Amino acid sequence: MFVTALTHVLIGILLIVLGLMTWKKQKITILHEYHYRNVKPEDVPAYVRSMGIGQIVIGAGSCLTGLLILLTESTSSWMSFTAGTITGLIIMHRAQMKYNGSWFS
Repeated sequence: MFVTALTHVLIGILLIVLGLMTWKKQKITILHEYHYRNVKPEDVPAYVRSMGIGQIVIGAGSCLTGLLILLTESTSSWMSFTAGTITGLIIMHRAQMKYNGSWFS
């Protein structure tokens, strides 16, 4: 139980740090090149903001899951992981479609 919780927290922290770097420092190169290939230079700040927020939301869901596993030892703690991941992916998907046109072009 402890190792699972610790893994979730550490992965969550990593995703939050990467999301902050993507958003606040506008490090678009953290993302794979084909994800931002068609992003116009004037759209980069809005694009990295949305992609960074998506990463942060996924990371927060993972951290929360780890903490809930430690506190409750319940399988319902996975709901926060699922909610965070789905919400973060929706945020990232919207940015990807708006600014790049697709995921793999």
